[in-house]
Amino acid sequence: MTAGASVHELATVLLPEEGDVITLRRCTQTACRAAGLTGSPLVRLTTVVSEAGEHLKGAADLTAHLCLEDGDGLRLAVHFTWREEHRPPPTLLTAASRLLDDSRLLLSDGNGPHRLVLAQRLAAPSASAAELADEVRGALTGADTAADLIEALRTQNRQLLAALEESERQQEELQRLNAELEETNAGVLALYSELASELEETNSGVVALYAELEDKTRQLELADEYKTRFWANVSHELRSPVNSVIALAQLLLDTAADPLSGEQRQQVAMVHASGSTLLALVDELLDVAKAESGRLEPHLAEVDVRSLLHQLRGMLQSTAQPGVDLRIPDEAPVGTLVTDEVMLTRVLRNVLSNALKFTNDGSVVLDVTGTGRGDDARVVFRVEDTGVGIPAPDIERVFEEFYQVRGPHQRGRPGTGLGLPYARKLTELLGGTLTLDSEVDRGTRVTIGIPARPAAAGPRAATGRGPVRSVVVVDDDHSFVTAFRAMAKDLAETVTTVTDSAEAVAAVARARPDVVFLDLTMPGPDGYEVRRLLAATPSTAGVPVIVLTALETDAVDLTRLAGIRTVLNKSRLTASVLADTLRGLGTVPPTGQTSVADQSKSFTAEEHP
Repeated sequence: MTAGASVHELATVLLPEEGDVITLRRCTQTACRAAGLTGSPLVRLTTVVSEAGEHLKGAADLTAHLCLEDGDGLRLAVHFTWREEHRPPPTLLTAASRLLDDSRLLLSDGNGPHRLVLAQRLAAPSASAAELADEVRGALTGADTAADLIEALRTQNRQLLAALEESERQQEELQRLNAELEETNAGVLALYSELASELEETNSGVVALYAELEDKTRQLELADEYKTRFWANVSHELRSPVNSVIALAQLLLDTAADPLSGEQRQQVAMVHASGSTLLALVDELLDVAKAESGRLEPHLAEVDVRSLLHQLRGMLQSTAQPGVDLRIPDEAPVGTLVTDEVMLTRVLRNVLSNALKFTNDGSVVLDVTGTGRGDDARVVFRVEDTGVGIPAPDIERVFEEFYQVRGPHQRGRPGTGLGLPYARKLTELLGGTLTLDSEVDRGTRVTIGIPARPAAAGPRAATGRGPVRSVVVVDDDHSFVTAFRAMAKDLAETVTTVTDSAEAVAAVARARPDVVFLDLTMPGPDGYEVRRLLAATPSTAGVPVIVLTALETDAVDLTRLAGIRTVLNKSRLTASVLADTLRGLGTVPPTGQTSVADQSKSFTAEEHP
C-alpha cells in the first residue's frame, strides 16, 4: 500500500480453527465477485489466500482482514496478522509474487504483529471507492455463512480441475512447440552442415586462387626485373651511338670546322635533327618506364624562360607544315623559374610537336603567363592550335599510353602514342597539371601550369668557366671520345684519350692530369675496376675522377665509386655542363661521398651555330 492511500475495511475473519480457512476463501470469492474481479484473477487471489491461511494456521492471534485499498488504483487486499515466530514458507511467497499484483511480508522486530499482504488490482469502477466498499460489505453480509461446507469444497475442486485442465493444455502446447523447435534445429543443423561444406570448398578455391595470384605476382616481378634490365641495356646500347652521331654532327656544323657546301650542311643538319629526335624518343621511352616505377625524379635549377622559348622556336620552326604559323613569343612576363629544364622542354616540345603534326593550316600559338605570388606563384603555358581537334569520347583516352585517335588524319603522321601521356607524367613530376580542351575541326588547347619556385628549391649557383691544364678521358667509344675532345678543347690545354681500359692506369700515371673522365661500361676492366686500380696506385690515387656514363643514375653502383667527384650522364652532357663541372674541381667532397651532377640540358638541334 502506497503512502497517502485510503483503506476501506470490508470484513474481518478470525482463523483459530480448521474450517475458518474455508470461510475466508468463500468471503474472498464473494468480495472478488462483488468488486468486479472474476476469472483467472479471482482464482489466483482466492487460491493464494487459502494457501496462506493453511500455512499460517496455528499462529497466535491469526486474523484475516479483507480491505479495499484506494491509492495507486483500486486493489482488493487480504491482510494476515499474527504473533510469535511463525513465517510462511518461501515457496508461498514466490508463488504469491508471481500470481498476484502485490505481495509483501512485513515482520515485526518487537512485540507487534507480523503482517502478510496479498492484493489484486481491480478494473476502474463506475462508482467511488467508498460506494464500492459498501456494495462489497452488503454482499458479504448477505452471504450464507452457514452454507454446506461440501458445496464450497465442490466449488474449490471444480476450480482446481479447471486449473489442471488449463495446465495440461499448456503442457500439450509446450510439447508441440518443443517438437517444432527440434524440427527447426534439425533443419538449421543440416543447413549449417551444407554451408560449412560449401565454405570449406570455397576456402579451398580461394587458397588455390591465392597461390595462383602469388605465382602470377612473382612472374610479374620477374618480368619487371627483366624490363628494368632491358631498359638499362637500351640506355647504354642506344644512347651511346646516338649521342655520338649528334655530337659529330655538331662538330661538322661548327663554324670553326672545315666549311661545308650548302647541300652538305643541309644534310648534316638533317642527320643532327634526326639523331636528336631519335634520342628524344629513346629518352621518352626510358622516362616513361622510370616514371611508372617511381624512379624518375626532377633535378631543380633556375631556368631562363626567354632562352627556353628561343630553344623551342629553333627546334620546331622547321617542322611546321606550309601555311601553318608557329608563334612562340620572344619575351615572357616571367623571367626565370625553378624547375627541371630538361623535363619542361620535353613537355612543351611534345605538346607543340603534337599540335604542329595535326594542324594543316592556321596557327599554333604558345602563350606564357604568370599567376599568384610568393609560394603560390605559377607559370602557365598555353598551346592553342587550329588543327583537326579530338572527339569528346577520346579526350581522356589520348592520355593512355600508346593510344592514338583513329581516322584519316593519322595518314602520313607516324607516332607512338606516348607524347601526351609522357607530357602529363613529367608535368605531374614537376608539381604541375596538364589539361586539354578540344573540339573536332575547331582545334585544341593544352594548358600546362607548374610552380614558379617550388618550396624545396634553392637558388642556383652562379656559373663560370675556368680552364684546366690536362684532362684524360677513358672510354672505348671512339665516336664519343671525338665529340668529347671537341667540347673540352676550350676548357683544357691537353686532352688525352684512352680507348683501351687496360692501359688507363699507366696513361694517367704518365699524364698526371688535373682530372680523369671515366666511362663505366667497357670491355676488359670496366670503369669500376679502373677506378679501384687508380685509387690503389700511389701515383694516381690523388687524381680527381669524374664518371661519364650512358646509364641512368639509379643503375650506377655508387658504393663501388667512393671518392669520385660526380657522375655525368652522356645524353645530357654539354659544353656548359662540362665547364661547370671543371670549375667545381676546387671544391673537394667529403671522403666517401659522391655527387650526381644536375645536368639541365641535353643535345638539341638548336645548340649548334
